[in-house]
Amino acid sequence: MHLLMVAAENDALPNAKVGGVADVVRDCPKALVEKGLSVDVVIPDYGFDYLERHHIGVVHVPFAGQMQKLDVWKLAKSDEGVTQLLISHWEFSRHNGAVYCNDEPGRPFATDASKFALFNAAVCEALLQGLIRTPDVVHLHDWHSACVALLLKTDSRYKKLSHLFLAYTVHNLALQGIRPFKGDSSSLEAWFPSLGYNGERLCDPRYFDCFNPMRSAINLVDKVHLVSPTYCQEVLRPSDAEKGFFGGEGLEADLQAAYEQGRVVGILNGCEYPGMKLEDISLASLYQHAENALFQWMAKSPVLDSSYYIAHQRLLKFKKTQPFSGPLVTSVGRLTDQKALLLRQPFDKGLVLDELCQRLKQHNGYMIILGSGDAELEQIMTSVMARQENLLFLKGYAHFVGEYMYHLGDLFLMPSSFEPCGISQMLAMRAGQPCLVHGVGGLRDTVEHHVSGFSFQGESLASQSYELVTSFSDALELKRSQPEQWCAICEQAKNARFTWQSVAEGYLSGLYQ
Repeated sequence: MHLLMVAAENDALPNAKVGGVADVVRDCPKALVEKGLSVDVVIPDYGFDYLERHHIGVVHVPFAGQMQKLDVWKLAKSDEGVTQLLISHWEFSRHNGAVYCNDEPGRPFATDASKFALFNAAVCEALLQGLIRTPDVVHLHDWHSACVALLLKTDSRYKKLSHLFLAYTVHNLALQGIRPFKGDSSSLEAWFPSLGYNGERLCDPRYFDCFNPMRSAINLVDKVHLVSPTYCQEVLRPSDAEKGFFGGEGLEADLQAAYEQGRVVGILNGCEYPGMKLEDISLASLYQHAENALFQWMAKSPVLDSSYYIAHQRLLKFKKTQPFSGPLVTSVGRLTDQKALLLRQPFDKGLVLDELCQRLKQHNGYMIILGSGDAELEQIMTSVMARQENLLFLKGYAHFVGEYMYHLGDLFLMPSSFEPCGISQMLAMRAGQPCLVHGVGGLRDTVEHHVSGFSFQGESLASQSYELVTSFSDALELKRSQPEQWCAICEQAKNARFTWQSVAEGYLSGLYQ
């Protein structure tokens, strides 16, 4: 079987990762090759001209009223059985290597939607012309590749490819890439003015005058994949933000229909074992990497960011007090409401995060949070850091800092309000660090309460906040008073396995047929 994967991210290439989808696109093809498949992976060229690569050919794509010329490349060095492909156009690389762009308020996804629509059209044209080998299965990832399904299934130009089996993975249902049908330079009819389409199947359920790429793919493909069994069930129910439940995000009716047709599967993502080997796993090394990252972030602006200043002062204090006697609590992830909604909920006279720091202080412990994202959440984290002397918030992402945190932390905090699969908890567990998680989605499928970690639940934001704080205190007390049981939980976490080989078997038996 030959497979073509189409995605926006791929961590097999430098600086082509933003989220967990990049890990999937990097690791899963290798596992599929071990099962006997051959795999091509294609992403946009965000500026990879410095890599050794071979020119395959040129495609001319009618797009937005003009004929666009794009180049197709094959990387010289790829994993055995996996061919890495790139499609080049000035539109893909004009943002200084950024995978995604932030548009002004009122035009969400505008730049990216146009960029990925062109990329998708080029993929279809390259398939039609034979520059990309015709696959048995086309595996699409998230809304960024949804227009491949749209064009292959609705555009008469690609009629000879309409038989191709399409699998579609939803990594994050909260991001759907919604754009207008018309009346905007970034709209479906602006991109593909001659396309005939059924608006009822493609429109957003909440905004009938808008095209929803994710909904379109769900309705057009042969199989829809959710990245954990629990999340697969959660998305069949409507979201209720006031009660702290995040499910189908407006697409539950389409997902229910697809589920009843047998087109929906829930297969948990995997993790690479063993992990990265670090030379010196010590607090001193972690602090040095953190300081280096802070200096690099500071140097990007002539004006000193208060978050970096407070973090550096806190880091200097941590250095002076090492080694400290209490537990080290860690958290690594993007700052979005998905990850941090509970941390910013009110609790007593402050926020939940304030309360966690106070409870941790009773055990002489420290907390380090690594991540960036929503500006309001970044400011909240900075403000709490200013109030709580045992909190270090590092506003950014630095790979080695994260790796050392996974290895050195005593308890990993991941209270996501929803989590399709999650990778951070797997990485922490792999390093022997138990996790405290909200029992939703992939977190529920990977962390077993009081066996390999700790989990909490709740029927409202208030109850979830209370259970988070209570579970946090209980976990810290267990570590203090029952060290043997704590060590057993750490060992169970370290021995847990979520392999890509298992994922590949699930794809072959449930997703690709």
